[in-house]
Amino acid sequence: MLRRLRIENLVLIREAELELAPGLNVLTGETGAGKTIFAQAVGLLLGTRGDAAAVGPAGEEAYVEAEFDVPEALLGEDDLAAIEEVRPAGETGMVLARRIFPDGRTRAYAWGRAIAREDLAAASERLLAMSGQFEQRRLARPSYQLETLDAFCGADQLLRRADARVAWRSLVTLRRRRDDLARDADGVAERLEHLRLLVAETDGFEPGEEDALRGERERLLHVTELADAVAAAAHAVAPDDGDGATSLAAAAERALGPVEELASELGSVASELREVVVRLGDAGSELHRFLSSLEADPGRLAEIEARLDQLADARRRFRCETTRDLLEQREEAVAELAALDGGDDPLAAVTREVDEATIRHEALADQLRVARTAAAEPFARAVVAELAGLGMGEGEFRVDLGAVTAGPTGCDEATFRIRPNPGLPFGAIADTASGGELSRVALALAAVAGGETLVFDEIDAGIGGQTAHRVAETLERLAGRAQLITITHLPQIASAADRHFRVEKVPGDPTHTRIELLDDAQRRDELERMLGGHEFLAAVAGDAPETA
Repeated sequence: MLRRLRIENLVLIREAELELAPGLNVLTGETGAGKTIFAQAVGLLLGTRGDAAAVGPAGEEAYVEAEFDVPEALLGEDDLAAIEEVRPAGETGMVLARRIFPDGRTRAYAWGRAIAREDLAAASERLLAMSGQFEQRRLARPSYQLETLDAFCGADQLLRRADARVAWRSLVTLRRRRDDLARDADGVAERLEHLRLLVAETDGFEPGEEDALRGERERLLHVTELADAVAAAAHAVAPDDGDGATSLAAAAERALGPVEELASELGSVASELREVVVRLGDAGSELHRFLSSLEADPGRLAEIEARLDQLADARRRFRCETTRDLLEQREEAVAELAALDGGDDPLAAVTREVDEATIRHEALADQLRVARTAAAEPFARAVVAELAGLGMGEGEFRVDLGAVTAGPTGCDEATFRIRPNPGLPFGAIADTASGGELSRVALALAAVAGGETLVFDEIDAGIGGQTAHRVAETLERLAGRAQLITITHLPQIASAADRHFRVEKVPGDPTHTRIELLDDAQRRDELERMLGGHEFLAAVAGDAPETA
């Protein structure tokens, strides 16, 4: 549903913001008031080319923005992938816009982010339809005709369409993967060789091994410095002969022993000295043990250097920054090789998946075709009945179904054909019907199959009297199933509206066009104007024959 439409500085419209109702919305006004500017604004959203003449005098740019309520599934469709990419997180609606610059260039937007004009048009055409040239373009699309027939088939058919689309995507992905594997058979062999080499070259590597080896190498490289420093420390703390720090601390503690009870503050000092003696004794023992463990071993140093070189070579060969990354790659290689050794050939496996996916899609396509075949004739009869009520009583309509290459909607193509007058050949709708007839055909199709947001600019072309009442009744009935926006001169149609807007030209320098929502009193006045004005109605009432 089109929730809101904003127009800024487009031709004579300085600024207008229309809050649209779910049902029937009508725009009325005097001839020349600027109703076509509204149609022009919708056309810009549907992708028409920009024109510098469309920029009004109130600024340097023209701007049109529409806010839609959209079904979640819509944004997941393939032809709207570019729109989906710019959708803000958590956004459920859709905001589309178009800007025209003074030189006629335009820019399209979705949620305020620039997109291609073609992507804007693709999204807008999925959300709203407009009579005239746009209706001709839409009715000419085989995809629209098939979608309309499926909508007539009912909710189950729409679910089958959704399932077929998912199945087709899966099939396309699997086919692409199969083709890549088939083209890259040599690459598969190279991959296997790479995996086996990786496992062989890293056999025996352990986590943390490199850090431990580096630490051991540093120790061996500086064994003399370590020995001198540790020997000096050990001699100072606990020498083999003579007094060291341990002995001196013990002597201090013994000196305080006899007197520590005479002065309470000496007790804590004596206690600390006893702890120092224990800690110094432990440190001395550790230093002597470390000193005895030191030995210069040139052979061990060579072994360590060779092992570190091996690790470094493996990292370079397999393009790993760290040994940890290398070991993770090894684990993955071992798992992949185990799968392959178990007989899981990737090409054979994906080929089986392609076959299974093809069967799934074909089954859904068959179900879609059965439903379409059964619905084609009842659908055509229903459309003919609607056309008769819309002033095209002699019009004939039929649906031709044909087979096409498999795709996301199955393997069928629907072609709508019409014969507006007896004796003429059937022809494609977009090529056969006039502008006013196209609008009525679109209305008939929507009345039979439902629709989204429909904008009618020529629905009242060439009709009046009883046909106008029939058109109004059809619009009123359809408004319960779709959102309708109609530009009209007919009071019969305007009187059926759920929301009524008046377009009027406001004199000034410069003159501009205003669009306003009418309240009940204003609406009565506008309907009276459309009927000919107060004087005309009074005259008609005066000429009416008196009744007893």
